[in-house]
Amino acid sequence: MTDIDQIRINFNEETLGLLNFCLAFLTFAVSLDISINDFKNVFSHPKKVLVGLTSQWVLMPIFTILLILLFKPAPSIALGMILVSSCPGGNVSNYATHIAKGNTALSVTLTSFVTLMAILVTPISFSLVSKLLPETNELLTKISLNPLSVVWTIVQLIILPLIIGLSLNHYKPLWAAKIRKGVKITSMVIFLGIIVAAVLANIDNIVKYIYLVFLLVLLHNGLAYAMGYYFAKANKLPEADRRTVAIETGIQNAGLGLVLIFNFFPELGGMMLVAAFWGVWDLVTVFALAKWWERRDPVFFA
Repeated sequence: MTDIDQIRINFNEETLGLLNFCLAFLTFAVSLDISINDFKNVFSHPKKVLVGLTSQWVLMPIFTILLILLFKPAPSIALGMILVSSCPGGNVSNYATHIAKGNTALSVTLTSFVTLMAILVTPISFSLVSKLLPETNELLTKISLNPLSVVWTIVQLIILPLIIGLSLNHYKPLWAAKIRKGVKITSMVIFLGIIVAAVLANIDNIVKYIYLVFLLVLLHNGLAYAMGYYFAKANKLPEADRRTVAIETGIQNAGLGLVLIFNFFPELGGMMLVAAFWGVWDLVTVFALAKWWERRDPVFFA
């Protein structure tokens, strides 16, 4: 094993419990912008949704495997890349899509469906993709990860808060409207807090080893946007939808990735490095991309 696979993540039980609560609150904040109609839209606009889901659930894992085979990173770094690619997006993508003059309704629909299906897709995708590569399969076997434990964690962090927020939005829309703005602002602060806490608690390891993941995260994230955009273009979606699929593909819930790492992979610092840097970097890139697109009307790119 390389030195990076021997990094130990500096997080205690109290901090881990706080992070779990914070991520659940983040999901609750996302759910306040979701309605039952968003799930119905999956069937109302099947082609657009299918293109977006295929880009996230099929192309992203395949692209991740190819990137790992090309650069041959340490096994724990490779596992970090696989985990990040298996995570759903978040409400950051909805806001960025709005700025980018994309299809915000499609973005919300994709975010809603992907978040709901994370209970199945995230553990299954992570497990299947990890087993396709000998190095990551061997490392995962040594850890003896119980998939049911991952599913239960996702239920607590994603599904339950999602159900609570959806129910509040559906049955008490006035209450939801009153708290929505404050919850969204608080959730963004919490999201940044998760990333900052992860970075500060492990700053020595990050400074020492960041060069090992820097280029990989840049390529992984940047090419994910390009892949989503041109896959949508190949399927003849309009420009606004292409931007939406690009953003939904390039944005991953690194906060969820970090919490899963802290819960199940505390001995694999390489995974933490990937998720922590990704969490910071994709915020920079998505808003830079959104502002660039904001100045370019989708009508001229039909």
